[in-house]
Amino acid sequence: MSTTDTAAIPLAAQPAASPAPVRPHEHGWSTESAHSTSDGIVSYVRCASCGARRVDLAPRGVVAPAPLSLPVA
Repeated sequence: MSTTDTAAIPLAAQPAASPAPVRPHEHGWSTESAHSTSDGIVSYVRCASCGARRVDLAPRGVVAPAPLSLPVA
């Protein structure tokens, strides 16, 4: 069978999925997993009330972690 035997069927454009907006509230982050890296400890955290996720980095020698990403629902 050659390519002239079949006709192309155009596919409908699929809209890009966008994350759900995060309602403004005080997030209660809980750690889902944490891994030691050369930059420090990378933690994957999730808000207990809305389910938003974020990635944090606690650099070596620093007490409080800093967010590497924005909350994503």
